[in-house]
Amino acid sequence: MRMKFVPLAALLLLVAASCGVAQTLPEPAIDGLRYYYPPAKVEPRQVEADICVYGGTSGGVVAAIQATRMGKSAVLLSFGKHVGGLTTGGLSHTDGGGADVCGGIAREFYNQIGQRNFKPSDAEAVYQKMLRDAGVEVHYLAHLDKVNKEGTQITSIAMEDGLVVKAKQFIDATYEGDLLARAGVSYAVGREANSVYDETYDGIQKPGTGGHNFPTAIDPYVMPGDPASGLLPRIVADGGVPGEGDKAIQAYCFRMRLVKGENRLPFPRPNVYDTQQYEVLARLFESGADPRMGWSIDTNNHHLFNGAYFIDFVGGNTDWPEGDWVTREKIFQDHANYQIGVMYYLTHSPRIPEPWRKRFAAYGLPTDEYQDTGGWTHELYIREGRRMLSDYVMTQDNCQGYEVPEDSIGLASYNMDSHHCQMVVVDGAIRNEGNVEIRVSPYPIAYRAITPKASECTNLLVPVALSSSHIAFGSIRMEPVFMILGQSAATAASQAIDGKLIVQNVKYDQLAKQLLADGQIIQYAGSSTGPISAKQLDGIVVDDRDAKLTGQWEESSHIRPYVGRGYRHDQNQDKGKSTATFTAMLKPGEYEVRLAYSANSNRASNLPVTISHAAGQQEVVVNQREKPTIDEIFVSLGKFRFDQQGEVVVSNAGTNGHVIIDAVVFVPVD
Repeated sequence: MRMKFVPLAALLLLVAASCGVAQTLPEPAIDGLRYYYPPAKVEPRQVEADICVYGGTSGGVVAAIQATRMGKSAVLLSFGKHVGGLTTGGLSHTDGGGADVCGGIAREFYNQIGQRNFKPSDAEAVYQKMLRDAGVEVHYLAHLDKVNKEGTQITSIAMEDGLVVKAKQFIDATYEGDLLARAGVSYAVGREANSVYDETYDGIQKPGTGGHNFPTAIDPYVMPGDPASGLLPRIVADGGVPGEGDKAIQAYCFRMRLVKGENRLPFPRPNVYDTQQYEVLARLFESGADPRMGWSIDTNNHHLFNGAYFIDFVGGNTDWPEGDWVTREKIFQDHANYQIGVMYYLTHSPRIPEPWRKRFAAYGLPTDEYQDTGGWTHELYIREGRRMLSDYVMTQDNCQGYEVPEDSIGLASYNMDSHHCQMVVVDGAIRNEGNVEIRVSPYPIAYRAITPKASECTNLLVPVALSSSHIAFGSIRMEPVFMILGQSAATAASQAIDGKLIVQNVKYDQLAKQLLADGQIIQYAGSSTGPISAKQLDGIVVDDRDAKLTGQWEESSHIRPYVGRGYRHDQNQDKGKSTATFTAMLKPGEYEVRLAYSANSNRASNLPVTISHAAGQQEVVVNQREKPTIDEIFVSLGKFRFDQQGEVVVSNAGTNGHVIIDAVVFVPVD
């Protein structure tokens, strides 16, 4: 790498950019806790490298290490004072990184620290050693100021403190997609309407559905029962139309490390302590609801009142993804003041019953971690920021195995998951909105999802804020996956340099060969209970999504297997009012008609199914409590002759349990 001075003009621009910032920053919630540290001085200098990685997340660290292993010089730019993102800033264990889906450098890392109950400082020490051993040049407090491009190629990026980095290839490893946005790459923020990608779990959810909701009705008003008094903080009167899109994103929090024992630090009172923020919490305790305390060394939002109201600062992060550094600093401090205040309130407020205050006070902050910030983590959990929009968008169909890309660069395996996005008033009570938790089997992530559109940028890869819908990103967003994708991105960037190619034209067969040689896992070898694609089935398939429905049917995907994205059930209600008609245009001939469903003890044992065929109609009764006999998903309704059209009607009339509709298949009889 080479370093040289930049022109005076650049210096003046950088000074102007940073001038006056310090005066606008809020006071930290506790001493030493900040997101943004404006440069104390501007020192013009230039670094050149083959690959520049912007973002000191776990994905960024692994990308920089892999670049050097591919024989390239690499520079890593970290926004804060640390490297490793949430892996070194809050997590004590990680999800989605089992040895059957996570290999390569990520596996090297976890083999050293484990994946359960590790210390964040140990994780960062391992990362730092790996970076030193790899010869990666690391710059801290690197705040992106400007991106320089020639056509579709980034030539250099400039930091506020005067650092300019020139490189052949760039990798955006930020949680927020900051580099891609400055480079003019398209992106999305918030939740798409379900109609955008033909999904079912993406847009606004029906308030009160999903998990982690209020166990009892809690009044939303400042003065209970008085709407004129106004709503409590961050509660909204109108959450929008279910299925439509909005700018809301799933809530952030700090993944604090809690300890017990004599050496714990008591929870401090934050700089801004607004007890109205905790009024809902007080009312929950006063309601007599079970707090369901589940605190541990790595405490998350669902570890009090099952996630109804705890450390997630719901509704407080909407402006974060596109906010400038000062805006984010203010949001960061809002989150810190709120969450530190939660812990102080639980251990000090007289509105918390004394036995519970004592139980909460048995916990505290560690003395041997985060010593610069009084035992409180420096890293806010950015669960979602910008998401790139490329020529290929990962969606619900990918997560559920309905669409399988041919250019896999790694696997994801966590639930389609979203924390709450809003707190909404429904019938005079608070209801959480936005939670989704849908199980998936391991599935591949497309190389095309980390490459921008060729018309926008041709030497940038995005392994963290990758191209995906809101609900797909909720599954992909695990730290091990970011590490996997970071390694794959650096491999592709290196091959682009070697072949003098734009990143969109990297040869996938060569990329896959190198990934496998480096221990990456790009195809799942285990058994899968994922959905069954219609393409896998013999015959003419009519999915429940294509059936004509009357009455009320609720979508679900909790019990597998199923055809397509899921199935529907009648909620065991309104008997005689719900039907599903499956119609298919057929060539004249004989067909075996099969009905798909997932069995369970709560299903109907007397489901009436009517088949309309060339000779008339026939009713068959199906017991959906019994496991289907064909591939554990289908039962045969019989063989029938059809002229041009086949029709099967499922009704919930007179049924004694939940009625399931999934798919009907007409299989030609040879």
